[in-house]
Amino acid sequence: MLSLSKTSFKVRQPLRDPGPKSPKSPNMSGRKNRKHGALQCIPGEYIQEDAAHVKKSVPSPEGEGFLPGTLFCTNLRVAFLPDLPPNAEDSSGRPFIHSDYEVALPCIAKLVAVNSFTKAKVLTGTSLLKFIPEELRIYCRDFRLLRFHFHESGLEPQAFRVTMAIAQAQESSGWRGSYENATWMNLEDGPLRKEDQAFPTLLFESPVDWEKELRRMRADGWRVSPANERFDMSTSLPKYMPVPCRTLDNELKRAFVHFTERRIPRLSWHHPGGNDLLRAASFHPDSDPEKEDMRSVETLMLAGHPQCVVVDTATELPTPAEVQQSHSRLWSLSLGLADSVAAAPDEKWLSSLEGTRWLDHVRASLKKASEVALLLADGRRSVVLQESDDRDLNCLLASLVQVLSDPHVRTISGFQSLIQKEWVAAGHPFLQRLNLLQKNDQEESPLFLLFLDCTWQLLRQFPGSFEFTDAYLVALHDSSHLPYASTFLFNCQWERGRRNQNRFINQLYTPINGWRENHGLDLLQNGDHPGQEAGPAFLPPIWDWALRYSSRQRAQFRNPFYRQSSLASTGGALNGNFLPPNGDKMQNAPLGKGALYVFSKGSLLRQAHFFPWKNGSQVKKGTRRALLPEGPGGQEKSLRGKSSHCLFDQDGPLLHPSLPGPGIRLWQRCYLRGNPDVPRGLFAPSIAGLSEELERLEEQLQASEKEVGLWP
Repeated sequence: MLSLSKTSFKVRQPLRDPGPKSPKSPNMSGRKNRKHGALQCIPGEYIQEDAAHVKKSVPSPEGEGFLPGTLFCTNLRVAFLPDLPPNAEDSSGRPFIHSDYEVALPCIAKLVAVNSFTKAKVLTGTSLLKFIPEELRIYCRDFRLLRFHFHESGLEPQAFRVTMAIAQAQESSGWRGSYENATWMNLEDGPLRKEDQAFPTLLFESPVDWEKELRRMRADGWRVSPANERFDMSTSLPKYMPVPCRTLDNELKRAFVHFTERRIPRLSWHHPGGNDLLRAASFHPDSDPEKEDMRSVETLMLAGHPQCVVVDTATELPTPAEVQQSHSRLWSLSLGLADSVAAAPDEKWLSSLEGTRWLDHVRASLKKASEVALLLADGRRSVVLQESDDRDLNCLLASLVQVLSDPHVRTISGFQSLIQKEWVAAGHPFLQRLNLLQKNDQEESPLFLLFLDCTWQLLRQFPGSFEFTDAYLVALHDSSHLPYASTFLFNCQWERGRRNQNRFINQLYTPINGWRENHGLDLLQNGDHPGQEAGPAFLPPIWDWALRYSSRQRAQFRNPFYRQSSLASTGGALNGNFLPPNGDKMQNAPLGKGALYVFSKGSLLRQAHFFPWKNGSQVKKGTRRALLPEGPGGQEKSLRGKSSHCLFDQDGPLLHPSLPGPGIRLWQRCYLRGNPDVPRGLFAPSIAGLSEELERLEEQLQASEKEVGLWP
């Protein structure tokens, strides 16, 4: 057996200042002068190592296949560039971070080097690799598995160097690494053109976006308040918030201090029947409100309704720690890691899947959201989602309620705007929960990925009610693991504005009258700050899909069997949102001291006062259980009669999912794609998926006919 010490081959260090003559410097000419076998880098990116004659494992219906090419390790990613056959179209126009061939360094969860003569070794930045790897396995956090095979001789020095370079680069990737120095902007074309933005999205960074949303929902009793425009009330809340028209900003500011992190009640969604869905943090335990403050809080929570129902979001829902534990077990089980506690033989795989409890969390989330959707469809009330800090489970529940209730949210534009409103602008701590750059496992919890899984369950049960496909949800799932856009990179709007505009550390390039170089690598190495002449860097939102997906891939995002609901006969529609025949009369609802209820575990509890520690305690009154019976038949019977202006067929505005065991499935296309034992052809859980699979088979047939000369 051959062995090799770490010092036998020295890993090439990154060039300190790669000049334009260096063959591995970033290509500053955009898409011109691309040479065969050369990787096109973005500004701020440079190649550390590369290895030619590498074969990438590619699954196929006939078994495992191999694609020859060159493997690159840069300061930002691991990229594989396939060899171009003669007369083949040049692939220089492919998007950055191609999902099939590349992975961002923070998305790498585990590196394993394999050799025929010794045990496989898990690599870290300080590993002492004593053999030449024949295969490198990259286990990605987004459930992908990339396998690269090196030269058959096993003595190729490049294999050792590129393997160790990837291990060291992945270990050193972090918040103060090179990610703040990179930008997606093309040096020739500038920002993404408007005609390329196929799915317009409201970012909710200006009052105009909030006003558009209020008009769409016909929430006439609400206005956009600039009370937090300077973030002096709360740094985790957005600049602008929808509040009741009757509430003045001075009254509004009196209420901030009485909620945890000063996250006051504010509108999430306006039901077409007049009810309102609000979200807020829990009451601050040390607050001692005066009468005027109490009146301001009551006005906010009642929102002009005679009743207010407070939903205890944490009840019956998993904690962020439980979500993280389940997701970690699911990841290990799906990739078949032998050293995982969750790993199991084939005959026990389903029981191991049950042991992860991931599907239980999906079911619990959908059940709770369905119950809240029923509360909104019945009576004249405001429903307030209340969580300790209003930044985790409230995001999940508020989003699912709207997916269930509002057809507009089931379009691509509406779904993206929903994520911007309920996750990004609302201050979900993506930096801690997705844990891409900080590497703080204690606060990691993929609640956003749980939301995508719940949405996929609804898409599978109601395939004609969604404009997007499961391919779109997988793309969104994978995009949350990329540190090259501002959407999922920060914790709140305040932090996103400071980092993404003029507070970048170690900037490389500045878009002032076109791009110019700014001795970025010297700043990167020395840790100095740029001079005053350095301007802002540009990190686009994740919704610029053309930057990462080709036009052909983006075409698969649209569901060809989408059926838009036709509600004009029952009262009219506004952007897919149902409008009752009597119109919206929320502004005429009576004021006064309203009735307060707490919804917990399927029951309504009458509460004596908005502040639990004031004037008595909770008194059970009018308990109502089992608002949402499990099973399609029970749901249909329970829903009818709740509200005279709601439709309950499959194409109506309110979806009622099946919640028993068979109704909740494993998202195979996302979770099992990296498992080498799962063959292709199992990823078609919907009609749109079958259409995509048929297209793939037609391409293989045409390629085979070309080889034998049957195709012109």
